[in-house]
Amino acid sequence: MRSLGVGLLMCAVTAFAQEEWDDWGDEWEDGAGLQWSGFVEGALGERLSSDPLLPDSTLRDARMRLETEWSGDALRLTFKGEALYDGHLEEFEGELRDLSLAASPGESLDVRVGRQVLTWGTGDLLFLNDLFPKSWVSFFAGRDDEYLKAPSDAVRATWYTDAINADFVWIPEFEPDDYLTGERFSFFSPVAGAIVAPKPPLSARAPDRGELAMRLFRNFGSTEFALYLYDGYFKRPIALDANMEPAFAPLAVFGASARRPISKGLLNAEVAYYVSRDDRAGTAPGIPNDQARFLVGYDFEAVTNLNVGLQYYLEWTQDHDALLQNSPDPRFEPEEYRHVLTNRITYRTLQDKLVWSLFTFYSPTERDYYMRPVLTYRYSDRWSYSGGVNLFGGQRDHTFFGQLEDNSNAYLRVRFNY
Repeated sequence: MRSLGVGLLMCAVTAFAQEEWDDWGDEWEDGAGLQWSGFVEGALGERLSSDPLLPDSTLRDARMRLETEWSGDALRLTFKGEALYDGHLEEFEGELRDLSLAASPGESLDVRVGRQVLTWGTGDLLFLNDLFPKSWVSFFAGRDDEYLKAPSDAVRATWYTDAINADFVWIPEFEPDDYLTGERFSFFSPVAGAIVAPKPPLSARAPDRGELAMRLFRNFGSTEFALYLYDGYFKRPIALDANMEPAFAPLAVFGASARRPISKGLLNAEVAYYVSRDDRAGTAPGIPNDQARFLVGYDFEAVTNLNVGLQYYLEWTQDHDALLQNSPDPRFEPEEYRHVLTNRITYRTLQDKLVWSLFTFYSPTERDYYMRPVLTYRYSDRWSYSGGVNLFGGQRDHTFFGQLEDNSNAYLRVRFNY
């Protein structure tokens, strides 16, 4: 995938600015105008209770980032690269978070090509129409929230008009979420009917097709409206193929969102309809059913330096009776209506140097929860410290957060910026 990003980048350079390339090459050799920055970071994480399937460590990171940006008359090149030693897996990794080229071939058209992090939608840690890849493993382990959003090799074009604006994204090769595999966190398997940490780790073959996404957006006064389309696959392998192996089911999504100031805060609402293209009737075992998803949220400053965000989220599984009638084990199927409540509380002290935060997910239908208290201290412009807890719980092993109860962990990160 990274090689594809480099290939897309080189094609864009040729198409948009061959003359600029010559000037840029001289400037690159001289190092003129380039400012390099980055950080080094160490992170440790441990389980709060033993998991009989996995070691107690959840995070053993030594990370270094290097980044820069170059801008010419018509082009902008962005680079963010990282080297990571993952002590939990005992592996060295390299990752391109960003290697992209941005250009404006027309007065009303912006194009960005290469490896990049993509995002849209209005939810806070709830993603309805944002179908770009997420790293839930990093998020649950206590890495910086930045790493929840994974990069993609993509072409993004944004077209601006007086009537409406449009975003088009083409991802030539399918980019799945970084989902639970059993390497770091155990999870519930409906096939085994139990919590598992398989060896070798869970792996699903990526589909051959790519992904397309589109967003139409415009402001009407102080209200921001958007419409969304997506054609691709479910981002996690929650389907089963004919051999009872995990698979990515084809997916189409249609959605909309709105956001506007209300009173002293910001109100947002979002809807999405998930079309499971291989199971429109909802009768195929092992393939997820269609779903309607709804979100409403409100974010406001309760008192000075204390911010509160509240959200209500609903997943409505379609053809639920047919799902239960055709399921090999109806006990493990989702509820017809899954309700989730979230809150984010953030308190800033010591001139924003010390930040206290708590994010909580709670599902009254599945009776499970996920709590994320985090404390961040910025000692100076160079040194910062973060610590927190990922606390999971639930009454049943097969619910989304209940399956992760033995994966509850505490972590500490230390970062030096240069």
